[in-house]
Amino acid sequence: MSVKYIPVQWNPNKWVYDAIMLAGVAAFLWLFLYRTPETLGYDPAINPQIHNARAFGACAFVMLTVILCIGPLARLDRRFLPLLYNRRHFGVMTAFVALTHAGYILNWYFAFSSSDKFVGLLYANSSFGQVAGFPFEVFGIFALLCLLILAATSHDFWLKFLTPPVWKRLHYLIYAAYFSVAAHVSLGILQDQQNHLFTALFLMGAGAVVVLHLAAWRAESGAKAAAHDGNWVHVADASAFREGFAKITRLPNGDRVAVFLMEGQLSAIANACAHQNGPLGEGKIIDCLVTCPWHGFQYDVRTGRSPAPFTEKVPTYNLRLVGNTVEVNADANPPGTYVEPVALPQTGSEVPA
Repeated sequence: MSVKYIPVQWNPNKWVYDAIMLAGVAAFLWLFLYRTPETLGYDPAINPQIHNARAFGACAFVMLTVILCIGPLARLDRRFLPLLYNRRHFGVMTAFVALTHAGYILNWYFAFSSSDKFVGLLYANSSFGQVAGFPFEVFGIFALLCLLILAATSHDFWLKFLTPPVWKRLHYLIYAAYFSVAAHVSLGILQDQQNHLFTALFLMGAGAVVVLHLAAWRAESGAKAAAHDGNWVHVADASAFREGFAKITRLPNGDRVAVFLMEGQLSAIANACAHQNGPLGEGKIIDCLVTCPWHGFQYDVRTGRSPAPFTEKVPTYNLRLVGNTVEVNADANPPGTYVEPVALPQTGSEVPA
């Protein structure tokens, strides 16, 4: 698969991922619309249009919270990685849910205004000099614009066109969107709540995002690079490798290297896929090619090159065997450089498969 405007093919994992996501959204909306009115205890009672708007708004907030929790969870525990692989689908769906919320708001609160409803949305409240009654709508508008930009640029075309560094920085807007949603909710519905159940749930969700990101940051900043001798970095004992799989080592400069065992020989490539920095070391080798578990990009572990006609390349690394210890040179070779594999010594005991 290539980033040259060729879409990533659907597979059973993507279908299952999206089916579970859609089922979760439907279940949340059903519970909010039909099971929570008595629990939330609206006083005075609200009409169905406002209740629908709040249902989709709450759903968008929950989805955005889950999206921002997936990243740190995956860094803390690899069992959460499957949730990370197709997170872009989650983001696009969140944008549609948020847009539906905005549609209900516009078509109820401003539909009967003598002025255009978009003009009414922007000018109905201009009390910027106070906290109570602050025009929280501006935060919602900004958050929605961020989500729509992220959804519109989620396709690989934009990743290739903008270049991965620019695309990645652009998608940091997810944090600005979440901050704006939190401000939108705090200055809006929370100031109108008689029942504080939703307030507690809101604080728990926002707190989970903050705590998980701090925990992931602490775990990664506390992780030490592998022991090294000059420019050579310890990877593992030769007996620790499994045929077709990799050992991942962190270099002193923070980069990670995936060292694969293929047919009794070791090869090392950068752990980051050229597509979206997916973890190549979590893929398995088939016919000399490792497949990135995120989106299916493939690389020859001896050269770091994608098979023709694709042109993606990742850096390779030199290896050496010192006794029974495998070491990698910390200096990366240019992407696509062939490196002669290092053969493991033949002993009486076979390398575990």
